[in-house]
Amino acid sequence: MPTLAASATSISRQPGILRLTGRNCGVRLAAGCILLAFGSVALPPKAQASDRHTPIVKAVQGAKDSIVNIHGQKMLGATDEPAARGEIPRKVNGMGTGVVIDERGYIITNFHVVEGVQKIEVTLADGAEYIAKLIASDSSADLAVIKINAQSKLPVVPIGTSSDLMVGESVIAVGNAYGYENTVTDGIVSALHRSVQVSDAQGYEDLIQVSAAINPGNSGGPLLNIDGEMIGINVAVRAGAQGIGFAIPVDKAMSVATKLLSVERLGWHGIVVQETGNGQPGLVVSAVEKESPAEKTGIRPGDVITTVAKQELIRPLDLERTLLARKPGEEVPLVVRRNDQSVKLLLTLGTLPAHASADSDLPWDMLGLKLTQVPAEQFKQYHSNYRGGLTVVDVRPDSPAARQGLHRGDVLVGMHVWATVSVENVNYILNRSDLADIEPMKFYIFRNSTLYEGRVTVAMQKKATRE
Repeated sequence: MPTLAASATSISRQPGILRLTGRNCGVRLAAGCILLAFGSVALPPKAQASDRHTPIVKAVQGAKDSIVNIHGQKMLGATDEPAARGEIPRKVNGMGTGVVIDERGYIITNFHVVEGVQKIEVTLADGAEYIAKLIASDSSADLAVIKINAQSKLPVVPIGTSSDLMVGESVIAVGNAYGYENTVTDGIVSALHRSVQVSDAQGYEDLIQVSAAINPGNSGGPLLNIDGEMIGINVAVRAGAQGIGFAIPVDKAMSVATKLLSVERLGWHGIVVQETGNGQPGLVVSAVEKESPAEKTGIRPGDVITTVAKQELIRPLDLERTLLARKPGEEVPLVVRRNDQSVKLLLTLGTLPAHASADSDLPWDMLGLKLTQVPAEQFKQYHSNYRGGLTVVDVRPDSPAARQGLHRGDVLVGMHVWATVSVENVNYILNRSDLADIEPMKFYIFRNSTLYEGRVTVAMQKKATRE
């Protein structure tokens, strides 16, 4: 009677056949060892390594080097929502995420990540650490641009569009969740155009709702699509909710970033642009400021600027990035598409005009401010009832303006009961004989998109100036 061998010392495999070899080699018959056939039961071939490189893996790998972690300390006081009433202000550790949008070290993040932080600490994907400077911020949009002086060019995140997002499409969130750096979560777009009130002081409009987990520390990090393009900036989690996160659409975020970066521009060009709207490269010139370098160069409304200094333009942010480090007097080659023809032009950057009268030094002497008029098209970004304003281009140290905290980039829109549309308006106010009767004088400024009110004393300064 045949018996089953007690053991086998090795196993070899051929397609469709399992062969047992060794001293006791299978079923013992008088004829010795035989082959047992089991049909087509061959073990599957080992999975290829490429099978593991899913679209999500590829998306993360393409963007990860442009994502940074942000740390810092801030004071949390009784007026802050997380602090209990009557609690003594204390230092707390903050954390968040940022994304490189320019190879020279410009990073976009949420305003609340860097608000009140004295030393903004940034860690790159390779572990290098830097201290960042706050360039500009927009508290209403909860966005800020910071900059580090990196030792080499930084990788820039691939930027997509949020204009064609579809409910149900896959998305990936990356960030410093709860201090766990470079945490990756995935989900889908759950809804579009959501309004969220996070606190009494902060609300958001037109957010992307996602099912990807977004936790404290994710703020400021990218929301990626399956192609690895940034289509949003992670911003908020609804308290107590599961699988509900939110992000600022990338189109809005890049529009805000364009305005924030403009304060770094040294040379004036006078071009107002917008995207083509048809998905094609290039920027449509919507307006050209009078007597500007652009007008003198021959740039016209309706032109489509395709390249500046051989750099292709996709969105208005690209124009600001290209001209960031260029100074007045510098010549910049550009190509425009006009009536289906390609036209090469040479733009010579200028200095912002003073638009001042004979008393143009009065704001500097009495307030410590150098002012220049904001072009009408540019002022529309503030969506305010003010008719215009004056950009602060310089502040004299220890001046009345400096003591009140004004700084470069602020936009002065009013003093006392008068609007300050031009430098002549400011001269009129400072020359009034009843100036002492209205002191300390109220003033109103836009800092990014937020209106602030302050008071300044200038009558004594006027007396000293005249003497």
